Amino acid sequence: MAAESGSAVEGSWERPTVFYNKKVKYLIYGLILLFFAYSFWNLRISPSRFLRGIGAGVELVSSMLPPAYTPSQRELLIQGILESIVMTIVATTMGIIVSVPVAVMSSNNLSPKPVYYVGRSIVAVTRSLHELIVAIIMVKAVGFGPLAGVLALAFKTIGFFAKLLAEEIEDIDRGQMEAITAVGGTPIQTYVYGVLPQVMPRIVGLSIYRLDINLRHSTVVGIVGAGGIGITLLNSFDKYDYQFSMAIIAVIVAIVMVGEGVSALVRRRIQ
Repeated sequence: MAAESGSAVEGSWERPTVFYNKKVKYLIYGLILLFFAYSFWNLRISPSRFLRGIGAGVELVSSMLPPAYTPSQRELLIQGILESIVMTIVATTMGIIVSVPVAVMSSNNLSPKPVYYVGRSIVAVTRSLHELIVAIIMVKAVGFGPLAGVLALAFKTIGFFAKLLAEEIEDIDRGQMEAITAVGGTPIQTYVYGVLPQVMPRIVGLSIYRLDINLRHSTVVGIVGAGGIGITLLNSFDKYDYQFSMAIIAVIVAIVMVGEGVSALVRRRIQ
């Protein structure tokens, strides 16, 4: 009986852990807590400053309500929103067109190693910079206006789209490709009929998803002069016209919510 109970204890289940020792586990937990405590202390946020910030925030929000705009401001609002939507569509289309060949290059099951490394380098570079930083660079390169915003959003689309599509391509079934090659198919035919049908649902889903992301980002890049509604929002804050600022924010939120709903509906239809 003792031997049976001992074997039962030895065979009992224990929660998997990355720590080989309980002392090491608690030591790491303690270091993490110490790091968070030091980070919070290093912010130097005093209670009085925190309370003043709450008061200033309440005063700002109260000055922004209710949202309002003049007829001339309404024209600026409509023009900025339409510009953001057009920027989103053009940038997403440009980014997807460039992303598809980059994704093929970045797939280790379709490309030779030199081409694979070049594709992965392109993905890494386009993912390494924030949208606002890219927008600033584009503004310096082509000047103020929606062209800079389109180029910035298209640049960021490449890194996002190509990376996720390349991972999808690497998981495809090679049997379909080998069957087309066996009957004398050319490499282009192999890609078109052996690869594309397997990843087309993913391409559509990523396209809708990135369109939704670019719609949100198009309202931000205008803050640095890259077109869209962002520049109108920045000017309204600079003029302390907070009610107009709130009207712009409300329209942006409404458009993003509509975009979220449409993209969710489309993704459900294609799955």
